[in-house]
Amino acid sequence: MQPEIAVSARPRRGAAVFGLGTAFFFYAFLLRVAPSVMVAELMRDFAVGGAIVGHLSAVYFYAYAGMQIPVGVLFDRFGPRLLLGGAALLAALGSLLFALSHGIVGASLGRLFIGLGSAFSWIGALVLAARFFPARRFPFLTGIAQLVGVAGGVFGQAPLGAAVTALGWRRASMLIGLLGILLAGALWRATPARPSAAAAPGGALHRLRAVAANGQSWLYGFIGMVLTAPILAFAGLWAVPFFETRYGLGRAEAAGMASLFSVGWCAGAPTIGWYATRLRSRRALLALACGALALELTATIYVATLPLAAMSVLALGIGFAGSAMTVTFAGARECNEAGRSGAALGFVNTFVMAGGALFQPLIGLLLDWRWDGAVAAGARIYSAGAYEFALAALPLGAALGALAALRLRDGVQPAR
Repeated sequence: MQPEIAVSARPRRGAAVFGLGTAFFFYAFLLRVAPSVMVAELMRDFAVGGAIVGHLSAVYFYAYAGMQIPVGVLFDRFGPRLLLGGAALLAALGSLLFALSHGIVGASLGRLFIGLGSAFSWIGALVLAARFFPARRFPFLTGIAQLVGVAGGVFGQAPLGAAVTALGWRRASMLIGLLGILLAGALWRATPARPSAAAAPGGALHRLRAVAANGQSWLYGFIGMVLTAPILAFAGLWAVPFFETRYGLGRAEAAGMASLFSVGWCAGAPTIGWYATRLRSRRALLALACGALALELTATIYVATLPLAAMSVLALGIGFAGSAMTVTFAGARECNEAGRSGAALGFVNTFVMAGGALFQPLIGLLLDWRWDGAVAAGARIYSAGAYEFALAALPLGAALGALAALRLRDGVQPAR
């Protein structure tokens, strides 16, 4: 395992600062999934179809994924105060711009700012975990950060859906932006100004080349992507209309069902993270998670006779299995040198966020391809068959992830 670096001697301060870092990830995840409870309103107000709404939502992922390698390098070189405080402020301002936009271009620019700011949230939380806690706790803390972050996804489903119904999507988005400004101030005051450890020698490009030259980094990145895609692309955008179509649910009930993916993720992230600190085989754990995810997705999408109770269990299971993506970050950190940890984490997270950037608009495009012309209140309505066709990429990706996991190298020693 990697040596422990720059561990704080003040655990209470470390816990408080790490808590603020995970609060930023909560906020970023809330912003990430917010369009999922606004689909009909966005299609109506901007007079667009599913493909355009998918692209609008996915602008977040384009910016987020494209920034991950630069973000990792920046955290290796600069301290978290400027990066986290400034990034939270940018995301908050993006939410305000999104709320005030009356055209698709302005709304897309708002989502771009949201994605650019949010790009610092996850890696920032991991950098704070590495700074203030021993390395043996890193997988568990990764799971805790995911729990808090995905709780933002839960909040961004049923609770935010109720807020959108009561206030409208514009006022709800403005409220989110104002809360982000407060968070940015707290991050600026509390987080350290300096980086936690010296970067590995050779400069940023040398560190990136070293991480990219490691085949294990690519495997961990791909596995992280396919484990996360069902949360980002399905639960994060298309699950609400899917459940409305499949089961005839109202939006609040469908959003509640979609939030179960995130509940399962919240339960799985710390559980799997804790277990990963004691398990010798990353390969077995990730192969099992990908295989289970493929089976659960297949049943969810294609078994039309499932009762709601069974569907609820599957939704929880999909989230639980997908949360094993936290292990890919620990694995990437372990298989690269300590001074390259930021670059390695950013490298893997580029793949993870690329899953949302790829699958959200892809599913929307496939839905438009199978659209039968049905419209309600100015929004396109897609059939159950169209959803079955468009969502097929998700279980296929999980199955490929299981095969990729079998090529991982074991040998990581369990924590003592």
